[in-house]
Amino acid sequence: MGVELLGDAVITTRLDEAVNWARESSLWPFVFGTACCAIEFMSTAASKHDISRFGAEVVRFSPRQADLLLVAGTISYKQAPILKQIYDQMPYPKWVISMGACACSGGFYDNYTTLQGIDEIIPVDVYVAGCPPRPESVLDALMMIQKDLKKESLSSELKKDFVGKLDDV
Repeated sequence: MGVELLGDAVITTRLDEAVNWARESSLWPFVFGTACCAIEFMSTAASKHDISRFGAEVVRFSPRQADLLLVAGTISYKQAPILKQIYDQMPYPKWVISMGACACSGGFYDNYTTLQGIDEIIPVDVYVAGCPPRPESVLDALMMIQKDLKKESLSSELKKDFVGKLDDV
């Protein structure tokens, strides 16, 4: 009798799908901006391109509250340990977008002071080309992260978190 009263009001799904849907719609970015690409991110977040349409408007100012790291601009070797520390402070699950030629490959700064791509120190999920990249490219990268989010599994994240804690010991 109780089932008949509910009718179409009951929706069933898998826990992974429900959690991934919530994460996909509420990414909290932390922008590590060091050069002109950081200015271009401001355009991405502004009203014309409006990153909030994709659920990522809550830009965080602490890595401990963020799950998406956007590295925008040139990274010098002096900044590399700081970037690594920021990445390590972020809770799991976390994703990284390398934004612009300098963050992806060092750009035209092929010298002794510039890191030749942030993937030398932290893992990168999506690379965004350009000098600086257009806001549409940044939004496309965000949608790629969201698409990958749909494939995540809670059990694999727990395993990553456990292994991460073992590395800290």
